Amino acid sequence: MRFTSLVIELIRARPRLIVWIAVLLQAAMWLFVALAFYRSPPGSLATLLAFGREYQVGTDLGPPLPIWLADIAYRAAGGHMFGVYVLAELCEIATFITLYYLSRAVVGSQQAVLAVLLTMTALAFSSSALDFGPLVLARPLWALLLLHSWQIIGQRRGNAWFAWSIEAGLLLLTTPSAIFLLLLLVVFALSTAGGRRTLLALDPLFALIVVAVLALPYAAWLMRAETLVLPTLPAVTDLNARAIHAAWLLGGLVLGAAAIPALAFLNTSMFSGKGEEPPIIYRPPVEPLARNFVYFFALAPALGAVLISGLLGLDSLVGGAGVVLVVSGLAVVVAAGDLIAMRRARMLRMVWAAAVVAPAIGVVLAVLLLPFTGANEIATSMPARAISDFFDESFARRTNHRLRAVAGETQLASLITLHSGRPHLFIDADPARTPWMNQAKFAETGGVVVWRAADTAGTPPPDILKRFPGIVPEVPRAFEWLVTGRQQLLRVGWAIVRPKGT
Repeated sequence: MRFTSLVIELIRARPRLIVWIAVLLQAAMWLFVALAFYRSPPGSLATLLAFGREYQVGTDLGPPLPIWLADIAYRAAGGHMFGVYVLAELCEIATFITLYYLSRAVVGSQQAVLAVLLTMTALAFSSSALDFGPLVLARPLWALLLLHSWQIIGQRRGNAWFAWSIEAGLLLLTTPSAIFLLLLLVVFALSTAGGRRTLLALDPLFALIVVAVLALPYAAWLMRAETLVLPTLPAVTDLNARAIHAAWLLGGLVLGAAAIPALAFLNTSMFSGKGEEPPIIYRPPVEPLARNFVYFFALAPALGAVLISGLLGLDSLVGGAGVVLVVSGLAVVVAAGDLIAMRRARMLRMVWAAAVVAPAIGVVLAVLLLPFTGANEIATSMPARAISDFFDESFARRTNHRLRAVAGETQLASLITLHSGRPHLFIDADPARTPWMNQAKFAETGGVVVWRAADTAGTPPPDILKRFPGIVPEVPRAFEWLVTGRQQLLRVGWAIVRPKGT
């Protein structure tokens, strides 16, 4: 009897179970990494939570939905980052499950599993799994939009319009790149006969009304804040530099998805054993409209994002790599044909698992080993809880008042705002970013000003001393990193601004 591995048989018999197992294991892996090796939030997540505490309709961080959801998750977890990490992983799970249903509608349930597994390798390297924000929340919303767009255009299901309109409105409340992504959907609809017939009905008009109602508050804030600035095209002399920048962005995108062509290459007949009869994963024939849909949304978002980011000189990719690569695995599966032979299945499993686990292992090794090399500090190794507790208690002891505001270096100040008392963040270097606080109000309520101490006396940097001329620096407080290694202790200079009347 020919032997077929259990994984292949499960893909054939229980494809949805395989997807759920793979997705949940990846989420559990990242949650373990966060709880075991993160002492402070990654990226700018602490600042995002500081802004979320204020529940503003709009800020310079972008639309409000991810900021609000992050604060709700943080409060629901009792003031612990675990709630935000779970929220980020729920977005990851929703992205892949939605991709499975989209792939199943195009290539059948068995090859849909392969599409999801391939996409997991691309997103593992190209996008953050725990740094919740607009780019993380946009992934499941974009996947849902693609699913319901296919149901509307390809399957002629008019009842999907309501869900489509809700998702489009939420995407506009999530990322400024939503306009670019929605325009791509309109372009594809107009370029196909079925899409044009769909747009001639009344359902798109009702969907547009729902989208406008959802996005209206943020649009009104944009107009009142006068932040609608049209991008300017670069000068002719800058085109060469912008083209090189776009090439680097494209190269980074290709490198992030490198595991997909690597797995496809390892599955070629070149690596099949002599006389081997590989198991076959089959699918029904893919209709031309579905093939065009997949190829368009695998290439157009990526190339469009690279072009826009390169022309405008943006440091990051418009929409984020996790959004523009969400259909990459499905595109490879569609191109592979109706019958996909799984050659050297054991080797493919090992390479796939290594590609999914490698980013998490890289994070762990960086936390444990980089401190011994004297290289740059690991931001997630900063003891956020110890820092916030110390300054909250010190302010309360000195003034007999609860700490209400924190200013100074934004990164340190954001960590202190994570305390259970949730003091306000005041970005004194750019007060317009924090309209809920200004110099006069900060002087009235009092607060703590913090900075990185460069000497044992805790001398404030000249810019902070200029904005707070009356402060008296305290003895710097030293904090230990998660792994100290050859690094110096984290020394934080600080000063108290006493509330008026004390």
